[in-house]
Amino acid sequence: MGQTGGNAPGPRGPARPLPADEAPFDAIGLARSLLRGIRSGALATLDPDGTPFASLVTIATDVDGMPLMLLSRLSAHTRNLLTNPRCSLLFAQTGKGDPLAHPRLTVVGRAQQTGEIRARERFLARHPKAKLYADFPDFGFFALDPEAGHLNGGFAKAATLTRDQLLLDLSGAEAVVAGERGAVEHMNADHADALALYAAGSGAEDGLTWRLTGLDPEGMDLMAGDRTARVVYPERIGDMGALRKSLVAMAARARTTVSEA
Repeated sequence: MGQTGGNAPGPRGPARPLPADEAPFDAIGLARSLLRGIRSGALATLDPDGTPFASLVTIATDVDGMPLMLLSRLSAHTRNLLTNPRCSLLFAQTGKGDPLAHPRLTVVGRAQQTGEIRARERFLARHPKAKLYADFPDFGFFALDPEAGHLNGGFAKAATLTRDQLLLDLSGAEAVVAGERGAVEHMNADHADALALYAAGSGAEDGLTWRLTGLDPEGMDLMAGDRTARVVYPERIGDMGALRKSLVAMAARARTTVSEA
């Protein structure tokens, strides 16, 4: 019998996935981690005759976690989206063993082309090789505005999520959004040692050269080659002063942990 990935079965059969705020695990945290950490996934669009069409695309996220894609109008999935923006995007974590034992998230919504400078910056920070073709006339950046999400955290762990549970509320954190790019450049230029500490503290692989690709009121996104790490702050931050204090404290705690190991 195959794995359904649902919650534990009840007396009359498999239970339906619970709403994320009722799940017996941190469904919202896991879903947001997958959104931020997965760099490629399966995009499902609709052909003009209604046939589902799935393809592989590269993914980044905006500050609030909204999925971003760089797509060519020569591709079937892009032509489909320009005709019908309804789509879904699968974020799947890979690893050893049974593929169905690893968490994955399906986000359903509508994708529209965006000319936002921040979307371009954040995507290219996550996929630097895309700079080679990002300005080709047939390419454009698309943002997937989610309507709902379905999380499968592995066997017997499933939950449904709303748009507000998938995306991060940026109200009260406008200063962080405005200062993100400068902070990212500063950290990469002057604090590579601290980035390595943050990555190690998040459980990421040690000994790699990590760089910061983006930050938001909830955490930071790191990358080393094709590896990614999501570092969550001890608490939400709303301004750059709070960000600096949080980063200093996190580095100090990480150094203490390393010295005691």
